[in-house]
Formats: sequence, C-alpha cells, structure tokens
Amino acid sequence: MTWISNSVTLFGVVLLAHACYSAQEHSALQSFRAATSTLTSSAAVSASLPVDITIETVVATLVLCVGLVVGSPPLRPIQWRVWAGKVEREGEEGFKGSDGEVNKDYLGNPFKALESRPGFIDIRKQRKDFAEWVKNGSDGSGAKN
Repeated sequence: MTWISNSVTLFGVVLLAHACYSAQEHSALQSFRAATSTLTSSAAVSASLPVDITIETVVATLVLCVGLVVGSPPLRPIQWRVWAGKVEREGEEGFKGSDGEVNKDYLGNPFKALESRPGFIDIRKQRKDFAEWVKNGSDGSGAKN
C-alpha cells in the first residue's frame, strides 16, 4: 500500500507543478500580448486563467490530498485511557508499521511510572510526628529523645 500512496502523491505533485508552470506561462504570454496590443491597438486581452488550468490545479490538489491521506498511518485514539489500554492489550504488536518494525514513538506501558513510584506520603502522620518531636524537645542533633 505504501508504493501506491507514494505514486499517487508523486503524480499529484507532478500535476500541480505542471499547473503552476502553465499558469506562469499563461501570465507571461498575457503580459507579452498586453505589451504588443498597445502598439497595435487591438482588442482588450482577458487576464483570467483559462478553465483547463484551473481544473488541472483543483484535480492536482485533490489527487495530492488523496495520496497523502492513503499513505498516513492509522490515527490514535484521542482519549489517553483508550490508547493506554491498547498499549497494555497489544504491546509492541499493536505498533508495528507496514514494514514489520515497531514505530519509533512506541514507549511501552504509559502507566509504568505510576506503577513503580513510591506510595503516597501521609502528611497527617508526619505532622503528628513533628508535633511530638517539638513537644518532647529537640537537642539540635535531629535525633529523638
């Protein structure tokens, strides 16, 4: 599928380049005609682009967009918990590209840091211990009596 999307994208780029070149040539030809028409005093020259160049530009843009969309990787879920669930269920297999290699942005379990962190600090217990330490007095060494 990759070579199809690449070839469609390349074809769209070639069509768009040709449309741009045609528009530039048309503009140069019209400016040349305008310069010579003042000398010969012929009828006024139209300055708008011909319909075939406009159609070619629109078609080239559509073909280019189709090639880019077909070649893009699948979208990830917007919700973090859905994406993390996919990582936990499928592991590396869920992030292999069309070439069989794991994508470079695969980091593994996104909850690993949460699972390996130390427990929560009990502030109330620490406050009580500090109050007892102050009540019992301190000798300045930091050790309890």
